[in-house]
Amino acid sequence: RREPLALINLKKKNEETGEEELSSRLNHFKAKATRHIFLIRHSQYNLDGRADKDRTLTPLGREQAELTGKRLASLGIKFDQIVHSSMTRATETTEIISKHLPGVKKVSTDLLREGAPIEPDPPVSHWKPEAVQYYEDGARIEAAFRNFIHRADVKQEEDSYEIFVCHANVIRYIVCRALQFPPEGWLRMSLNNGSITHLVIRPNGRVALRTLGDTGFMPPDKITRT
Repeated sequence: RREPLALINLKKKNEETGEEELSSRLNHFKAKATRHIFLIRHSQYNLDGRADKDRTLTPLGREQAELTGKRLASLGIKFDQIVHSSMTRATETTEIISKHLPGVKKVSTDLLREGAPIEPDPPVSHWKPEAVQYYEDGARIEAAFRNFIHRADVKQEEDSYEIFVCHANVIRYIVCRALQFPPEGWLRMSLNNGSITHLVIRPNGRVALRTLGDTGFMPPDKITRT
């Protein structure tokens, strides 16, 4: 429902001016700017922590976040905001990255928390959450996709650059949905800690994937996926 034609009440169209007026009204609802979405997976964290507050970044994880922050800063882009998952490992990753991007506002959200987005196809033997998780987490992660991944608002005049710091399952699901691939295939992708995934959303709604899980800026001995 973001196509310009879907935003117009065609019943109110002036019959005298016809297509000319419709074209004018369509232009009023067309997006003008491109959105650049940078999806960052959190850095390595303490897997032994039982509660979220105990799952803090490891020393290597903090190094990874520093490297990711430096990489984003080196792009020379004026970022508009950093939206991050409210989970500890994503929040800590954001704090370290933001040191390299002074002045960029940070926004925390529960929508981007880790979870089970949808039952994977083909299924895997090593990861089988309770079925109820797909219903609970899936609706939330889908809501995150719909809330954050869309073409620019018609009032947006200039291209925007936004960073989203979250989790592997969330990022993989979002990539599938954004590219209109079957979302059940999300588990076929693998993402390193601190990796950068870059989506571009054009004014006409077309989406392109520029990078997926890039960690080429990290030394090989700093790369992990856990």
